[in-house]
Amino acid sequence: MAKYTSIGGQALIEGIMMKSPEKTALAVRCPDSTIDVSYLNSGDIREKVKLLKLPILRGIAGFIESMVQGYKAMMMSAEKSGFTDLEDEDKKENKKGNGELVNIVMVIGTVLGVALAVVLFMLLPRLAVSGLRLLFKTDFTPVVRSSIEQLLKLTIFVIYVWAVSLMRDIKRVFMYHGAEHKTIFCYEKGLKLTVENVREQRRFHPRCGTSFMILMILISVIFSTVIQLIFPSVYNVAWLWVIIKILLIPIVCGAGYELLRVCGKYDNLFTKIVSAPGLWLQRITTKEPDDSMIEVAIEALKACEPAVPDVDRSVDKQEETGGAEE
Repeated sequence: MAKYTSIGGQALIEGIMMKSPEKTALAVRCPDSTIDVSYLNSGDIREKVKLLKLPILRGIAGFIESMVQGYKAMMMSAEKSGFTDLEDEDKKENKKGNGELVNIVMVIGTVLGVALAVVLFMLLPRLAVSGLRLLFKTDFTPVVRSSIEQLLKLTIFVIYVWAVSLMRDIKRVFMYHGAEHKTIFCYEKGLKLTVENVREQRRFHPRCGTSFMILMILISVIFSTVIQLIFPSVYNVAWLWVIIKILLIPIVCGAGYELLRVCGKYDNLFTKIVSAPGLWLQRITTKEPDDSMIEVAIEALKACEPAVPDVDRSVDKQEETGGAEE
């Protein structure tokens, strides 16, 4: 029995996290080849603050919660999979003095990472537009300016994703990403969750977080253009424009979330056009998994499967109780 599901997931280090409206499960391949299954607290702030169930706001809240929970799951998978070696107590004592230094370095690294993101995705596109204006000795309309900026952002993002995909460990994460998508497709088709059935499914899913990132970039074109049309002079003040772009991020996230929900629920010409860029990029962010990875994905989905799996699990009918996209 084919069904719509709001189950989503995230590829981890040697594992997969799956989230349904009822629970969040984590399945990880351990060093001894067994599969460890555990559960995460899937408390939803949108259940506590009803205002956050409204369109756009629910997307912002969901995005923040997904980031926090995803980071926690990634750390757990790293430990369970043996990716991070556990040190002996005596070694910990010897290195205790270095702990604060490591924490300081991590904080500095985070700050520098944010600064680099601002430079690459906000300042660099603006400088590129200014350079083109000088080169062609002409001014651009707000639509052209926004389009050039977002095209450059998209190019930088794609190059970055492609570059990291060449790393061995990241490639394995992308293979687990493919296993996650294939397993969800198998479940949505109402097929029995077996390695053979999952293996035959597609690895490109319209509700993927990759599609969400692409949608955010495309939606930014619209918001940036509208602001420039309403306030033409704001673009000429570089620092002010950067601040506005930063403040727009939550709104763009919320709008992207709403659009992604539509693409995951309906299959028509409009949703196919909207989903196309994200599905294309998934050729980089998802790889064909091996059978052992599919086994992990199956265990993760079974662990979070709703009590009544054959009922329509539409996020609209579930009133946003779960099912966050990866």
